[in-house]
Amino acid sequence: MSRTTTHPKEATFNLRIDSVLKAEFTAATEAEDKPAAQVLREFMRRYVAERARAAYVAEAGRQSRAAAERANDPTSDEFAVMRDIESLLDDPELLKGWAA
Repeated sequence: MSRTTTHPKEATFNLRIDSVLKAEFTAATEAEDKPAAQVLREFMRRYVAERARAAYVAEAGRQSRAAAERANDPTSDEFAVMRDIESLLDDPELLKGWAA
């Protein structure tokens, strides 16, 4: 059966490492009965996932800081909403149903 895509299924990744590190890594993967290539792929996937998570956290932080700035700007809608919420929270009648 011929390929339906021009993209290769696999690619080769060549790198130079210290011979001692290679020997230690190979011994460690053999001790776990795992191919070294499989362990390297797992490391790469984890690294990519960690970078994606870090980017997500950074963007969430940026958005939170921007929202906080708007909430402190008296000319913004966010400022008015926050004042409305604060006034509601100051109402003891409103909070009666929420007390534990």
